[in-house]
Amino acid sequence: MGPRLQRLWLAISASLKGTGALGVGNAIGSNIANIGLVLGVTTLVAAIPVQNHILRHEIPVLLGVTLVSGYFLLDATLTFTEGLILAGCLVPAILYLVKVKQRELSVTEIAEEEEIQEMPRSRAILWFVIGLSLLMVSSELLVWGSKSAAEMAGVSPLIIGLTVVAVGTSLPELAASMMSAVRGHHDIALGNIVGSNMFNLMAVMSVPGIIATTAMEPQVFSRDYLAMLGLTVLLALLVAKTLWLNRKTGNAKLGAVTGIILLCSYVAYYAVLFTTP
Repeated sequence: MGPRLQRLWLAISASLKGTGALGVGNAIGSNIANIGLVLGVTTLVAAIPVQNHILRHEIPVLLGVTLVSGYFLLDATLTFTEGLILAGCLVPAILYLVKVKQRELSVTEIAEEEEIQEMPRSRAILWFVIGLSLLMVSSELLVWGSKSAAEMAGVSPLIIGLTVVAVGTSLPELAASMMSAVRGHHDIALGNIVGSNMFNLMAVMSVPGIIATTAMEPQVFSRDYLAMLGLTVLLALLVAKTLWLNRKTGNAKLGAVTGIILLCSYVAYYAVLFTTP
């Protein structure tokens, strides 16, 4: 959850400083990095199990929110109303997915969750305050550094958000996914990435529009959004194909071939990004 909160605070800070495009770029770039880089590398380390509910519930919600955000980015502007609509989708989406998950949660999974050791309330509050403080300070430094870098390099905050900031805030996701794969808990990697991408669009990308109408360069739709949409659709197709091919065995997993496809797509996006005037 740390990287998601960091992106959210970064979007707030950037918008208040008049660089809301950086927040939008971070949301789009993080979604691209989550699928192309994080999931791509993780599947090269270990095959990731795929459950039917991902294709039936989580991915349709992600695709729906992605299409809505694309409609809002058609004119390369994010307004207060558009930001409010995106943010308003967050609670219904969470309630829907929680309700579905509760219905499908097995007795075994419930028992496993109950075995998690609880932390004393005072210690939990202390670590929460420390973590939140560090997150706010690091986000402020990241916004300041990104804004300065954009001015020095002569590029837009959107590009900085799509590249440096997006990769930087996705590295913790990559580290967590890699460690989960090494320890044999890689079954949560796919759901984590899909959930993170939903949060980026509904919570992070909505902030710049809510705080102030954010105008961006036209390529934000034709280049960056379409790349994000393409990777999201590609992920949905790969998941559907994997489930279909393994429908009899019930042992569906995203393997190294999927990882190579996703990584190649990620590299191709960056090639387009750096060759676009």
